Amino acid sequence: MSPPLLRLLSYGQKYRTLIGQAIACSILNKIFDLAPPVLIGAAVDVIVQQQDSFIAKLGITDTFSQLLVLVFLSFLVWGLESLFQYIYNRLWRNLAQAMQHDLRLDAYEHLQSLELAYFEDSSTGGLMSILSDDINQLERFLDVGANEILQVSTTVVIIGTAFMLVAPNVAWMTILPIPFILWGSIAFQRLLASRYAEVREQVSLLNGQLSNNLTGITTIKSFTAEKYELGRIAAQSQAYRTSNRRAIALSAAFVPLIRMIILVGFTSILLFGGMEAAAGRLSVGTYSVLVFMTQRLLWPLTRLGNTLDQYQRAMASTARVMNLLDTPIAVHSGDIALPVSQVQGELVLQDITFAYRHRSPAIQHLSLHIPAGETIGIVGATGSGKSTLVKLLLRLYEVQKGIITLDGIEINRLQLPDLRRAIGLVSQDVFLFHGTVRENIAYGSFDSTLSEIRAAAEIAEAQEFIDQLPQGYETIIGERGQKLSGGQQQRIAIARAVLKDPPVIILDEATSAVDNETEAAIQRSLEKITKNRTTIAIAHRLSTVRNADCIYVMEQGKLVEQGTHEQLLEQQGIYATLWRVQSGAK
Repeated sequence: MSPPLLRLLSYGQKYRTLIGQAIACSILNKIFDLAPPVLIGAAVDVIVQQQDSFIAKLGITDTFSQLLVLVFLSFLVWGLESLFQYIYNRLWRNLAQAMQHDLRLDAYEHLQSLELAYFEDSSTGGLMSILSDDINQLERFLDVGANEILQVSTTVVIIGTAFMLVAPNVAWMTILPIPFILWGSIAFQRLLASRYAEVREQVSLLNGQLSNNLTGITTIKSFTAEKYELGRIAAQSQAYRTSNRRAIALSAAFVPLIRMIILVGFTSILLFGGMEAAAGRLSVGTYSVLVFMTQRLLWPLTRLGNTLDQYQRAMASTARVMNLLDTPIAVHSGDIALPVSQVQGELVLQDITFAYRHRSPAIQHLSLHIPAGETIGIVGATGSGKSTLVKLLLRLYEVQKGIITLDGIEINRLQLPDLRRAIGLVSQDVFLFHGTVRENIAYGSFDSTLSEIRAAAEIAEAQEFIDQLPQGYETIIGERGQKLSGGQQQRIAIARAVLKDPPVIILDEATSAVDNETEAAIQRSLEKITKNRTTIAIAHRLSTVRNADCIYVMEQGKLVEQGTHEQLLEQQGIYATLWRVQSGAK
């Protein structure tokens, strides 16, 4: 049993009642499906033997009455077969839908719990392929494949047993091909496994490239790179096509080979069984059943090709889904609760060191004290570690050395939702969801009323442009807010932070990508929302932090200067040099 199948069976434990019912109905359906050839044999026996037939031995000697019994049994058998087919179809499909739904939610929930580094190392398209296509592949197997395997197994057991009891001298001819068919099926399965794993990998790469291109369509158009990107997609699609061809070349050979093995068994029973019947050692009715049943026994085995094809695709997909679920969670929630209403906002960083994977430290031996209710500025060149500091405060990454505390409590001991509710982030890289203005402002504060949303928008100076939109707060702003200007997107993000009303707010280059007029409007908004709360303002433009209670200057992950704006100018260091450059004095 393959490891992915074992994992799938383990995952399916909570559906064991539904699985048991589906298995029972599949087996019962196949039992009644195998009955008509027996009835045909019994009918032949009635016509040939008449008063000496098997049914006559039960006390019904009249031929017409015997045939009426067979008619009644036919109605009963066909009715029960149809009933159980309807039930097993519903059960298997509902099981497939239930497992698909739960597995997708579990995988997505686990994905949300992974640290930021995982997403930076993974492609969005690849993850989408796992959550969508791979889980759908599993659903398709449960819909059809599981039932096929059960019914073929039931057929082999019932007919094989019956043949050995009724006509052991010729039954072995029918059963003989089965081990070869099963051996061939297993051999094909092993050969197909690696090929379908390659198929799943190639479709993941293709989805990743497509997702990346659709996200960057503006860049593609502006650099007239459509032909180049079409070539890249063509290459990825061709690789997917080639890997599929390799799998198809093998899977397509399965049924023709199995047919030839089946032909040997069928012709053997046709010839030698006929000779036994002609010699009187086998009744004509039994011979008829043997001929019919041989085909019913061996012919379904040809479907093993399609079933194994589905199985291998499903196992390749299951392996990818389970690998995602097995990815360890690096950032675990603490057990100390800290309601937002109780947060004062004092932050202390003691000797912090952090490095991204396989890179030199982004922050080295950094110590900061941010008093509750004060505004501090953090400035420095690109790559000095400012934005990394934000990620550490939100525990998007874990510090590798040192301690960060909020109100005297180490942040890794706090419940993660409490920590992140206490901190509001306004970033230069604003992310807005496809939806309405109202939904985007209320994101994270989902129970907010429209009046509360409007009040937050007014503080963010977003009310005026929102009122000018076609449907106001109900206007759809497009994916990533693409129907809004950069300044409008930024003000929506500020309104979102205002509505959240966090005791600590982080402004990460919040005005770096807007014009001077918009910056002035945003600056007025920020002055309102930073009152009576701890504020960390990260900026390239020194003018945005000049009024901070304290300004920290970072360089290559280290703290090199600190003080008020005036104090730093007097030091004639890095800050003073940056100020002269930005103010035009140098």
